[in-house]
Amino acid sequence: MRKYISSTLIVAAVITCFAISCSKANEESLNDGNTCDTTAVRYSTDIVNILSNNCYECHGAGSTAGSGGIDLSTYSNLKVHADAGHLVAVVTHAPGYPAMPYGRPKLDNCSINKITAWVNQGAKNN
Repeated sequence: MRKYISSTLIVAAVITCFAISCSKANEESLNDGNTCDTTAVRYSTDIVNILSNNCYECHGAGSTAGSGGIDLSTYSNLKVHADAGHLVAVVTHAPGYPAMPYGRPKLDNCSINKITAWVNQGAKNN
């Protein structure tokens, strides 16, 4: 009986260690070794950078390339779409909304998480 309990404890310890190390390895591979800080997302740096790299080609000042008349190049214009829920809906490819950026791959998870966090934090002009 004592041998059975010892074997069971050893097996449980090995499984626990494996599960912990495996989950940490998976977490790091999902983040590619980088973390995505969404606690202090700023419009002037984070959001403008994401938009300039992915959206302004069609939705920038003076753009007419398939923009649907939506100009996201100013804070006030973007704020309207953020407050209405459209910004998060289009970048997350929510049903019933056009998937953006149009004709290109979905934004990376960190960019989507930063946009979502910024909106959830009040879409501040910071």
